[in-house]
Amino acid sequence: MKVLNRLTYVSRVKPFINKQVIKVLTGQRRVGKSYILLQLMEHIRASDTNAHILYMNMELEEYVGIKTHLDLNHYLKDKFIKGKSNYLFIDEVQEVEGFERSLRSLLAKNACDIYCTGSNARMLSGELATQLSGRYVSIHVHSLSYREFLEFHQLENVFESLMRYLKYGGMPFLLNIGLAEDLPFEYLRNVYASILLKDVVARENIRHVAFLENLVLYLADNVGSLFSANNISKYLKSQRVDISPQLTLTYLKALCNSFFVYKVERAEVGGLKIFEIGEKYYFEDLGLRNTITGYHQRTDIHKLLENAIYLHLVQQDYKVYVGKLGDKEIDFTAERDGARIYVQTCLTLYDPETARREFGNLLEIKDNYPKYVVTLNDSLVGENESGILHKNLIDFLSIAI
Repeated sequence: MKVLNRLTYVSRVKPFINKQVIKVLTGQRRVGKSYILLQLMEHIRASDTNAHILYMNMELEEYVGIKTHLDLNHYLKDKFIKGKSNYLFIDEVQEVEGFERSLRSLLAKNACDIYCTGSNARMLSGELATQLSGRYVSIHVHSLSYREFLEFHQLENVFESLMRYLKYGGMPFLLNIGLAEDLPFEYLRNVYASILLKDVVARENIRHVAFLENLVLYLADNVGSLFSANNISKYLKSQRVDISPQLTLTYLKALCNSFFVYKVERAEVGGLKIFEIGEKYYFEDLGLRNTITGYHQRTDIHKLLENAIYLHLVQQDYKVYVGKLGDKEIDFTAERDGARIYVQTCLTLYDPETARREFGNLLEIKDNYPKYVVTLNDSLVGENESGILHKNLIDFLSIAI
């Protein structure tokens, strides 16, 4: 099996090695968290000749009997070696009920240096936050960025490669399957089923599975559209699915908890107000989104463009909002370390009216933060006279911003 390093994430963890905090890698199932753990283990073995490493993947059959923190405590009782530098790696730690109690105890006793992964956001907002507040660091792992996609598949940075990324997405294991014909979608269908059944239905106690599947289909078909639970419920009722807005919100949160989709709230540009009604949803992986709806390049390309830009921003640790400026909308307002950028997206600017709208919305923002208009494949790009940068998608996804 081919495995390539994801140095961005490994480098984020390295400063915390042998520090008295638990290192937690979060992210959607199959985005490569396990392999990042393995790369960290290799780094530790190379740098610490006294290292004793214990690795547990809670999804393997050999650990099926470890259901609770008491089981975990019993298993670990005699596993650490005196006189050694002990390291504990636990993959998919949320499978152990009350795991945070075991980790807190190990941390208090300085028994080992702890690393774990999880595929559900509730482990941070609930379990870990309650029991281990201030004693863990979280690194969120995403599917491959466009630049990683090129590296993994040894592709040149050309338009054809971009279109393959928009079609197949960035699930790392596709490196071992290849991008020929529809083979990737066979694999991605299995990943989608696993996420839905294990990380949403089972963990969140979902009862109306058919409704959940309809909701996912609706999200996939409406990437980049403003949502409300009422509107979704009305649409589903038109399809003879009678579900309340509150249950819709519950199921949307369950999908977000699995990192399968991300909710992007609307925020007032230049202000602090967050609007409670109307948000957008984007998918963690473009290939998984296309698996749900089918890949329709001609009709869906604008949705894929917008989702790709969202992913590029969050992969660089931006907090992303939909910007509201009076009655106008800024597609993305992204904030990081006290700085901000603004991004408008559209397929092309050849239509003068479209160009006036996209640039005009940004011109109304009265600050000096960077502003971008990103299009799919326009030939005339660069900086306009007001300092707004016009970039092709392939160039925008290829740079750190």
